[in-house]
Amino acid sequence: ELLSSAAIEPTDRRAMKESVMQAQMHTLNNLFAQLGLPADEAGLEHFIATHRPLANDIPLYRAPFWSPTQRAFLKEEIIEDADWAPVIDELNGRLR
Repeated sequence: ELLSSAAIEPTDRRAMKESVMQAQMHTLNNLFAQLGLPADEAGLEHFIATHRPLANDIPLYRAPFWSPTQRAFLKEEIIEDADWAPVIDELNGRLR
């Protein structure tokens, strides 16, 4: 049975809105900061230029340039289709 919007408590609506807003705030720059990499435009462009092209048969999280912690974060976010997944997909495309 579908719930009407009236059935959703106001606190639930706020949490859902905050979740959507947080997901929309993720950018490549934010992802690089999350990964502990230089997150300014120059750092981002340098990283991509240095590490591309990544072979199509290598999943992004298995690329040799990630640390174990970075690799685990990327893998988990992709598998869970979490908030960071669209930005990780964007990075994946830029590295190919």
